[in-house]
Amino acid sequence: MSTGDELRAAVGARRDLGPDYEDAIVESFLEKMGQEVDRRVDERLAALGPKGKNKDVAKRQGPSDGQRLALAIVSLALGTVVTLAVIFGGKEMWVIAPIWIGVVMLNGIFGNRN
Repeated sequence: MSTGDELRAAVGARRDLGPDYEDAIVESFLEKMGQEVDRRVDERLAALGPKGKNKDVAKRQGPSDGQRLALAIVSLALGTVVTLAVIFGGKEMWVIAPIWIGVVMLNGIFGNRN
């Protein structure tokens, strides 16, 4: 029975039995839907293959190109903001070099992950 059929049956039973049985009908419907969700999840997990194999693949996968780009944009923006804050805040100028070294190292390490 499909999800729509189950829902129609539950609504029909509620109509036939009245509000006194509403809680039991709802619980029964939710139980059936929970079993259907479990079945679908099991099917999808089975399609992915053995558990150990998927974990190894996930560990070997590095950051996506989008994640690398996002890190580059955010780190450059933050580096620029901190540099401007140092310049306009009258702080020591030597602080700028470690900031940018950190930005370059962070992007280099993150970008070279496989």
